[in-house]
Amino acid sequence: MNLRPVRTFVRREWGPLFGTVWMVLRAERWRAIPVTITAVCLTGLFQIVQNQDWGFEPVQNIGFVRAEDSLWLALLRTPLSLFVPALDLPVWGALAQILIVFGIAEICIGWKQTMLIAYLTTLAGTMYARIGIALGPDGVFGLPASDAQIVDTGPSAAVVGLAVYVCWRYRAYWTAGVVIASMIGEVLIKNNLAGREHIAAIVAVLLVIACTARYDRRRQLRSPDEPLPRSETRSGAPPIRS
Repeated sequence: MNLRPVRTFVRREWGPLFGTVWMVLRAERWRAIPVTITAVCLTGLFQIVQNQDWGFEPVQNIGFVRAEDSLWLALLRTPLSLFVPALDLPVWGALAQILIVFGIAEICIGWKQTMLIAYLTTLAGTMYARIGIALGPDGVFGLPASDAQIVDTGPSAAVVGLAVYVCWRYRAYWTAGVVIASMIGEVLIKNNLAGREHIAAIVAVLLVIACTARYDRRRQLRSPDEPLPRSETRSGAPPIRS
């Protein structure tokens, strides 16, 4: 059996991404992902506190987001809601998602871009919930009024957005397509608020990608001799991280 095409595909699809992550981790180990480690610890702390009799209400007050809340209150709580584990899901899933996806993103695109995209995609899901409920259950993009009471927390929307963005930056287009297709399949199989917010996160990150690609093209036209960012060279060398 000729496995050469498979090896070629794997090398082209994941080689630059894997090479970057492996090189940085081998050189810096856990020092390479301080923000990711902080996020994992914060998520674990919220999980412990919210399961205490005295801790549920404080976590609710600073990190629970519902569409029925006032807009300004939701905006204030959204950044921390990303690190509050969903009550109906095992916490290890959220911790693993943050450690793996946030960690890869922090290495590949830097912690500032990682947190910016994580926040934007989480915010996109939060805002979509309000728009969907306003449209009502009869619309294609609408949601039932009962979804306004659902507690909307966790890193899943941010994880989806970061996965798509990093795959685009490292030209792992097939992997990005699989992530997008799986989120669409999730909505078709289980049409709930969480699944639709994942689609909203994908739409948001695709807009970011479109704007970033346009900026990169314009920069190259202005300065044709300026080298591309290392994440676009497919060399597998570590990018310059901020």
